[in-house]
Amino acid sequence: MEYLFLALIIVIICVFISCIKIVPQSYAYVIERLGGYKETWGVGLHIKMPFIDRIARKVLLKEQVVDFPPQSVITKDNVTMKIDTIVFFQITDAKYYTYGVDNPIMAIENLTATTLRNVIGELELDQTLTSRETINESMKVTLDLATDPWGIKVKRVELKNIIPPPAINEAMEKQMKAERERREAILRAEGEKTSTILVAEGKKSEAILSAEAEKEAAILRAEAKKEATIKEAEGQAQAILAVQQANAAGIRAIKEAGADEAVIRLKSLEAFEKAADGKATKIIIPSEIQNFAGGLKAVTEVVKDN
Repeated sequence: MEYLFLALIIVIICVFISCIKIVPQSYAYVIERLGGYKETWGVGLHIKMPFIDRIARKVLLKEQVVDFPPQSVITKDNVTMKIDTIVFFQITDAKYYTYGVDNPIMAIENLTATTLRNVIGELELDQTLTSRETINESMKVTLDLATDPWGIKVKRVELKNIIPPPAINEAMEKQMKAERERREAILRAEGEKTSTILVAEGKKSEAILSAEAEKEAAILRAEAKKEATIKEAEGQAQAILAVQQANAAGIRAIKEAGADEAVIRLKSLEAFEKAADGKATKIIIPSEIQNFAGGLKAVTEVVKDN
């Protein structure tokens, strides 16, 4: 009897321990009592009623990622391609997630395929290849609205791969090749144009510099010629001055020696003759010397007559 009582106590303790539950972080437990929803447990320590309460579902509240296999879609211009998508979602209500739909992941996959076909069906091939952001946003809005009654929040939708048919791939490669060749030709033409412009500008600058150099050289030559002419004129003036000074000194010496006025005037004429030296075009002779020269000529004529 004692062993039976001890066993009963051990069973009661085990049942009580089994009714103590700890809900970890980022989880929620959906509790049912007698087959009906009772409550949702959050993080922490909880105790359920034995035999009448049960944990219906343990729900992960972290953001989850589902990668769906490629889906066949048809564009507006009747091109068939395959697109695989990635859906990022988070469960916001464990109760709706548990009771809203039988298989939430399968439901999201089917809904994603349907939404993708609807969105791509309104776009042409080129728009499909270049409008990933638009498609992602459109699908996100549609899926989020549809999964809200299931307690699911769609965070983001991404197109992982867009796989066109082989013929389309080949045509796209040819188009890309032609586009690269066109850009290469344009760049080459622009380079040649720029090179021609630079060469022309260089020749123009060279011609301008050459003209300026010639102009400066001509100015320097003119200045040098002017300087030479001035120096030559100054040299001639100094030579004439030196001759005049020498003649003046000779006349003073003759005068000091007691020569008469006629001899002095003759010496003056000789001085003017030397000063002219055949280069002067006009010589100004003082009036006294001119009168003397006229008298001398008259005396010479009288002597000749006799």
